[in-house]
Amino acid sequence: MNESVVIGLAREALWTSLIVGGPIMGIALVVGIVISVIQAVTQVNEMTLTFVPKLVAVFVGMLIMGPWMMEAMISFSTGIFGNMAMYGR
Repeated sequence: MNESVVIGLAREALWTSLIVGGPIMGIALVVGIVISVIQAVTQVNEMTLTFVPKLVAVFVGMLIMGPWMMEAMISFSTGIFGNMAMYGR
């Protein structure tokens, strides 16, 4: 296993984590910005007001995108385990 294989595996692992985690982080970001704008307009600064909607939005996002996220992780894991013999050389 040479350096290019290790760098390739690390790049693929980072890309997979970005693809899997990115949409959920995006949902949390959008909901946080919307709640912050609402708080700025109404001048209500309550910490639980930001936490609960983000929690619900992330949960709904994981329910909707869960199968796709799991497929991406399974595909990555299958590629790693399928090429295990090549990595041992």
